[in-house]
Amino acid sequence: MAQDDGPKFVPPIHTGEHTLVPEGPTANGASLTRAAMTHTPTAAAGIVPSQSARIEVIGVGGGGSNAVNRMIASDLQGLGYRVLNTDAQALLQSAAQKRLQLGQKLTRGLGAGGNPVIGQKAAEESRAELQESLQGADLIFIAAGMGGGTGTGAAPILAEVAKEVGALTVGIVTKPFSFEGRKRMRQAEEGIARLAEHVDTLIVIPNDRLRDEIAGAPLNEAFRAADDVLRMGVKGISDIITRPGLVNVDFADIRSVMSDAGTALLGIGVGSGRSRASEAAQAAMSSPLLESARIDGAKGCVINISGGKDMTLEDMTTASEVIYEVVDPEANIIVGAVVDDRLEGEIHVTVIATGFDGGTTYRTDRPAMSFTGTTPFTPSTEEKGAKIPPFLLNRQGRSSEQDS
Repeated sequence: MAQDDGPKFVPPIHTGEHTLVPEGPTANGASLTRAAMTHTPTAAAGIVPSQSARIEVIGVGGGGSNAVNRMIASDLQGLGYRVLNTDAQALLQSAAQKRLQLGQKLTRGLGAGGNPVIGQKAAEESRAELQESLQGADLIFIAAGMGGGTGTGAAPILAEVAKEVGALTVGIVTKPFSFEGRKRMRQAEEGIARLAEHVDTLIVIPNDRLRDEIAGAPLNEAFRAADDVLRMGVKGISDIITRPGLVNVDFADIRSVMSDAGTALLGIGVGSGRSRASEAAQAAMSSPLLESARIDGAKGCVINISGGKDMTLEDMTTASEVIYEVVDPEANIIVGAVVDDRLEGEIHVTVIATGFDGGTTYRTDRPAMSFTGTTPFTPSTEEKGAKIPPFLLNRQGRSSEQDS
């Protein structure tokens, strides 16, 4: 019988302003403690109480509005929502309470007709209203489906205004499916290039990367999957700011990674069982969203690690270290840990990687990563608190079937 060598040492994890330390002699298996991050309130004169960051999610055009509707219907917390459109009928169908009709004089509420020039001019007409509505926002997410008229043309103008009011501006947009035609794809690429000039961070989701994962799904589910990815991108960043968790990340920490960061990559992964943390991190880095990209050498990284009350310090350490191995050794990494009672037995990891040399992140080769000592991941098909898009779960299930 092997002797017990006693408790193993787990180094502290530095996350923003806080340092996580193991609690008691069972550090490697113990649940995370909040004690290390508790601040004693002070009544000292002259100290201004902190205020919550104001976070706005703005859907532009039809695709962006659909994504906002799904976010409103989900469990995202602490966010304000608004939609912008040139189509008055579409605005009336939105679940968002704050709506702005762009270019009332120009389009008379009839839409942009798939013409980005009309979308741009409509946004310019409504520029003063945009500027007034965005005053005081700290973080603005711009969600849009690129390739049409309003989203493609108006999103860059919105981003320009958002930067003018001093907000950290993050674009999360989709490129059209190839079956939508070459003209729409060309318009999308031109619009993305213009948007990149005005946002701090830009996350682009090419819908064709989702195609293989949902090949047999009805058409409406294909577009819903794209909306889900936009939602998960917003959730991955906003949750670690707005939701109380084991590691509370300051808005200033997020700004330090995402301000003027350029194009970013988004990865989402889920893990369960004994190797859940490493599996979730690996799944995030081999996400279908990264099929022809890699995060090697990223100089900035926001990592959201979510789990139930059974999430341990070892889970957090393991998931983080998997990602540390492939990013730049001097990368600015912000790690947030969020507890969700509905995620018992699972770890969810969302990675937003930024700061790539030359500004080019999409490459033609697959990530050159090798992991050992892990088992194939077969997640539960039951939809839980984080509501991971089904195609991501189905992908893991198919991989397990092929390995058996």
